[in-house]
Amino acid sequence: MNVSPAPAVAAPPVPAVAAPPVPAGPAVRRRRYLLCPPEHFAVEYAINPWMDPDRPVDRAAALRQWEGLASVLRSLGHRVDLLAPEPGLPDMVFTANGATVVGGRVLVARFRHRERAGESAAHRRWFTAARFRQVRTAAEVNEGEGDLLPAGPRILAATGFRTTAAAHREAERVFGRPVVSLRLTDPRYYHLDTALAVLDDSRVMYYPDAFAPETRRLLRRLYPDAILARAPDAAAFGLNAISDGRHVVLPDGARGLAEQLRAAGYVPVPVGLPELRKAGGGPKCCVLELRPE
Repeated sequence: MNVSPAPAVAAPPVPAVAAPPVPAGPAVRRRRYLLCPPEHFAVEYAINPWMDPDRPVDRAAALRQWEGLASVLRSLGHRVDLLAPEPGLPDMVFTANGATVVGGRVLVARFRHRERAGESAAHRRWFTAARFRQVRTAAEVNEGEGDLLPAGPRILAATGFRTTAAAHREAERVFGRPVVSLRLTDPRYYHLDTALAVLDDSRVMYYPDAFAPETRRLLRRLYPDAILARAPDAAAFGLNAISDGRHVVLPDGARGLAEQLRAAGYVPVPVGLPELRKAGGGPKCCVLELRPE
């Protein structure tokens, strides 16, 4: 696949947050991520319980915090590509929702809410310009990596609030991987990536109370050694995390979860994104992984 970069905005300034160097070893794989600067970020509507249009947003602070996240990812040795933000799409910063990429194949999201519908075309234009050859827009409603999380040989997929169960079958056809359906029940955790994070090909961390009882049983069977988040860390968006197999970038408010990760042999890398949190977003919401395999 030709991965020539698409037109992008200027690179962010010097890192706002320091991160540990990448250690030698097979557990860490250099990743390629797509991010979008929050130049038009605002909370103008409420489509999840965290959003309050009457609460002021500091866009300059949001941009500084986002730059810190991008710098951390680069300092960990990962490639960061940039999607140019577009006026009128204040949630474009949350690129994880715009598509799912597995094996170089791209399934562009079809958003449930009309306020975000325009983001699909923006993502498709970027992937086309970047010369991804297999790019299609979903026929069924799905919100990208918000609800479709590749996990080793399978894709974990959520339904309940944003992504339909029919979208799970569509993803299975497009990517040729088994899709495991999970049901979310707590509206505060409206996307899978707010309630579960993939740490490596065989391990996850999640908040049990975000899921239906049958889903909890399934997760216990699939991941008996999963890290279980406590309520305060889940509410701090601690599960909206990015893992390269060793380093786990997560919100700095999830201190208990950071200690659990450290005890399990991972390296927690805390970042602060309080302005983006006002829209119900965290580190993972801002990062779409571009998987070549």
